[in-house]
Amino acid sequence: QVQLVESGGGLVQPGGSLRLSCAASGSIFSINAMGWYRQAPGKQRELVATITSGSSTNYADSVKGRFTISRDNAKNTVYLQMNSLKPEDTAAYYCNANLRTTYYSGRSAYWGQGTQVTVSS
Repeated sequence: QVQLVESGGGLVQPGGSLRLSCAASGSIFSINAMGWYRQAPGKQRELVATITSGSSTNYADSVKGRFTISRDNAKNTVYLQMNSLKPEDTAAYYCNANLRTTYYSGRSAYWGQGTQVTVSS
């Protein structure tokens, strides 16, 4: 079994900052890409940022220059530093990991339970 547990969400004023964390645990052989996605009420889930095992990153245009994704491979943990937050960043944020559970298994995608980020004055 694999678990992804997110933390760090909350209520913040516009212009503020938050740092999200997501730790993967359980039967993990190797982790390829990790990432963050978000879903606002009434909207589809969208990509926020991804990072490969080699630390190559990719960002949605809407968060470039404001958000930074990073990871600690030794801890199987991915982070999302969010600065200059805007009301339109309000959403449930979900962690994703593409990983293998054994040497022989293929890659599968796993999701966390989500953490709420609300940007409001």
